[in-house]
Amino acid sequence: MRVQDLKSYPQPNWERIKQELLTGSYKPRPERRLEIPKPDGGVRILAIATELDRLIQQALHQTSHLIFAPGFSEHRYSFRKGKSAKQGVLKAREYIQEGFGNVVGIDLAKFFDRVNHDMLTRENLFFKQGMVAEMMRNDEK
Repeated sequence: MRVQDLKSYPQPNWERIKQELLTGSYKPRPERRLEIPKPDGGVRILAIATELDRLIQQALHQTSHLIFAPGFSEHRYSFRKGKSAKQGVLKAREYIQEGFGNVVGIDLAKFFDRVNHDMLTRENLFFKQGMVAEMMRNDEK
């Protein structure tokens, strides 16, 4: 499906897509793989979702973010709207000046290159407990 076709596709197909999401039977289309050379000589493989799957992912992200973001630590600075790595460093400096002796920083470099995706999916309680379906049901109320 082309991006320009996406505008007209969801409305006539929404009931089917919604039922597939609610029942857990939705199957994303195969991703396009793209190899990006790394400076060290290796390659990074990017998996590029179809336009429809990206639309669905974004909708689920926006909905789940509203539910789960309030439970995130206020001290988390990465991948948060309105926060930056620079703000995190400034906050760490502030804590040191207040007398805290330790600052912990975690860099998950290459995490998604190394993580066992099968195990991650299998152990993902978010999907095991049917929370996607529950979010969609709550959205209808």
